Amino acid sequence: MPHHGNDEEHGEEPVRFTDKRKVDPETGEVRDAAGQEDVTAAGEDVDTEDALAQAEQILNEAGQEQPPAATSDVETELRNDLLRLQAEYVNYRKRVERDREAVRDLAVQSVLASLLPVLDDLDAARQHGDLDEGPFAAVAKKFDTILAGHGLVRIEEKGVAFDPTIHEALMQQPSTEVPEDHVAQVLRNGYQKGERVIRAAQVVVSTGA
Repeated sequence: MPHHGNDEEHGEEPVRFTDKRKVDPETGEVRDAAGQEDVTAAGEDVDTEDALAQAEQILNEAGQEQPPAATSDVETELRNDLLRLQAEYVNYRKRVERDREAVRDLAVQSVLASLLPVLDDLDAARQHGDLDEGPFAAVAKKFDTILAGHGLVRIEEKGVAFDPTIHEALMQQPSTEVPEDHVAQVLRNGYQKGERVIRAAQVVVSTGA
């Protein structure tokens, strides 16, 4: 900005700048090189909204004037960060769901385990014929149905191969009807829910004939 030695006598020369924006902020029309106007900045009141619009336009033009390679690198880095955050969030959600399901499953197993003595009493009553008919028979059947609905399954097969993961061998005895290392007799029923054994079945294992 040029200065004169007699600025105090003639006053300062107004500060001017050239509006080089390619788009007119008021009309939205594209300007040509001849249509760019000089605007006086000193001594004028600038509208706040217009100033913000001009600042936004300048920033947009500055972004467009960046080298393509630099813009591509920035976009690629931001996109990779977004994908990484998205993957971490998905994994977090899956982990939370697994933990929630595990807690729920453990709670159900705890309740089922606490009811096993009741099932043992019902089994004993059934073996003595006390649950063949009558109201208690209906109650016992409904009770078994409810527990089965929660995934409780009996381990009471006789004649199956001995499996130490679901059977607890209390004794061995010879048998002409059951092959060796097979369950000859179930002394107490076992129970499992899915693949988890809540209580192993107590059995007698055959040693063969």
